[in-house]
Amino acid sequence: MFDPKPILKNLPNLPGVYRMINATDEVIYVGKAKDLKKRVSSYFNKNLPSPRTRMMVSNIVKIETTVTHNEAEALLLENNLIKGLMPRYNVLFRDDKSYPYITLTSDQFSRLAFHRGTQRKGNQYFGPFPNSVAVRESIQLLQKVFKLRTCENTVFANRSRPCLQHQIERCTAPCVGLISDEDYRNDVHQAAMFLQGKTNEVINALGEQMNTAAANQEYEMAVVFRDRMQALRQVQAKQFVSDFNVSDADVVACAELQGQHCINLVMIRGGRHLGDRSYMPKNSDGETLEASMSAFLAQHYTAQNTPPLIVIGIKIETAVLEEVLSQQAGRKVKINTNPIGDKRVWLKMAQTNAELALGQRAATSANQDAKLIALREALHLPESTERIECFDISHTMGEATIGSCVVFDRGDMQNSEYRRYNVTGITPGDDYAAMRDVLTRRYKKVAAGEGVRPDLIFIDGGKGQLSVAVEVMAEVGLEDILLVGIAKGEARKPGLETMIFSDTGEMLNLEKDNKGLHLLQQIRDEAHRFAITGHRAKRANARLQSSLEDIEGVGAKRRKALLTRFGGLDGVKNASIDELSQVDGISLSLAEKIYGEFH
Repeated sequence: MFDPKPILKNLPNLPGVYRMINATDEVIYVGKAKDLKKRVSSYFNKNLPSPRTRMMVSNIVKIETTVTHNEAEALLLENNLIKGLMPRYNVLFRDDKSYPYITLTSDQFSRLAFHRGTQRKGNQYFGPFPNSVAVRESIQLLQKVFKLRTCENTVFANRSRPCLQHQIERCTAPCVGLISDEDYRNDVHQAAMFLQGKTNEVINALGEQMNTAAANQEYEMAVVFRDRMQALRQVQAKQFVSDFNVSDADVVACAELQGQHCINLVMIRGGRHLGDRSYMPKNSDGETLEASMSAFLAQHYTAQNTPPLIVIGIKIETAVLEEVLSQQAGRKVKINTNPIGDKRVWLKMAQTNAELALGQRAATSANQDAKLIALREALHLPESTERIECFDISHTMGEATIGSCVVFDRGDMQNSEYRRYNVTGITPGDDYAAMRDVLTRRYKKVAAGEGVRPDLIFIDGGKGQLSVAVEVMAEVGLEDILLVGIAKGEARKPGLETMIFSDTGEMLNLEKDNKGLHLLQQIRDEAHRFAITGHRAKRANARLQSSLEDIEGVGAKRRKALLTRFGGLDGVKNASIDELSQVDGISLSLAEKIYGEFH
């Protein structure tokens, strides 16, 4: 029995972070406190209101603390520890680092592009956007109105005539000098202002330019400015949000259904409503909506660009978070917990979206539960069967072999637990050897206690693949796990699959309308999709590898010079010996060698 008194006695009345640790030395909860002694002591009161908290406290064998300078620093440390340790009693949101942005590069003729990932110094970034569709729609709009280039720098540097984008009036063709530096920079500036929500300022500037052009009898130019103004006004009429006092804002609502929470995030950027995204936290059972909202705000916004206004409508303590986010953003960030007027209307919309998402999830979950029950009955599986793993192999004539493992657990596909395996060192096209390699790599770790043991394993294949799987599981000491091979039916038609059992060799076909068969097909198809997606990416990457690397005498510097001069590998292949020899560092003899490699 854990005795907290010695620890509590020595805790300071200072801000910091505490970690609750169980008997296996696992951190099960991370929290922050303004006063460590007071906060940690509260967990050991006799009358804890929450069963969840009582369960957590019963598992504590050790408490570790870290003192910080202030509560804001404690919040940041808490958030980092939660994301790193994923404690089982913390409300957890997926750390989504993949939000897309629009970027305007720092090149002489700035490039308009879709961006995801690390941001480079010097470029301008606008966002984040809720999804890639919103980004691409915005890029198309900017192309239509401001006609900025979107091509890669290697293509831009090697153009000798305007491309199709210019012909369809989506680019002013700076690559061939059809627009001056000054005019292009002005277009870039106006595009940036539009993305910042300064649409009226852009329209006014365009109006002045139109009048100036008309006064100078440059009527064609005046028409261009007029058309841009009309396009922007149409956008305003369709998308513009005029009821906020800032151009960038987020509206966040939280809903609850059957113990499950959902956070809905509505994004307004540049004065435009870009869409929304729903989040389903882990470990929210027994927690309050206030706790889920606080967890979301801390975990989400400390990893994202934060807008100046966040509307939430739930009464929580926001002072520390506002301080942290304001410091992070370099400007004031306000969290509005009591919206009125139009902001309340937007919050109601977000609330409705959260409730709809929960309803859809509940319906899907119920359907999945029914499928799992049907599968258990059809295959005579125990009721404890929950976790199913499925394997598939994908390659093209032995090239770029990839193995996939997908996981069905807790009533749904668990995307975060999917794994791909690059298969090398086998005879190309040997599916049996590939399956052996993948299964061995997977279950050696599970047998060593490094992974979760499945209740059932599906093998996408017939008796041959299943026999290999049986051998592997015996070798790693997991032969008691049931293996089922899924042999494709005649002409690979859905509904004609044959299941082959590893323990008895029995073969089973289910009726086409059997819900258990539908779940099996869902899991099998997901394994196939995951494998073939990885295979295609690997194959495409191999195709992109420059064959110049195999030519003696062509190092990285010369390879770069060739690709830059001719705009890519195809250009190098089509170049003559004389053209090749004109590249810096390429002698006539080396040019002949390069030409000979491709002809």
